Amino acid sequence: MGTLLVSTILLAIVVFVIKSMIKDKKNGKSLQCGGDCKHCGGHCH
Repeated sequence: MGTLLVSTILLAIVVFVIKSMIKDKKNGKSLQCGGDCKHCGGHCH
């Protein structure tokens, strides 16, 4: 029972992180440059 509970919580966290990454990417932010393209030369968009 405990394993199922922990697995469910971890799965929810992973889904939340992935949705957040997709949302950030759609808004022009990127993990590579943090959305500040003057520092990465604009190659991240």
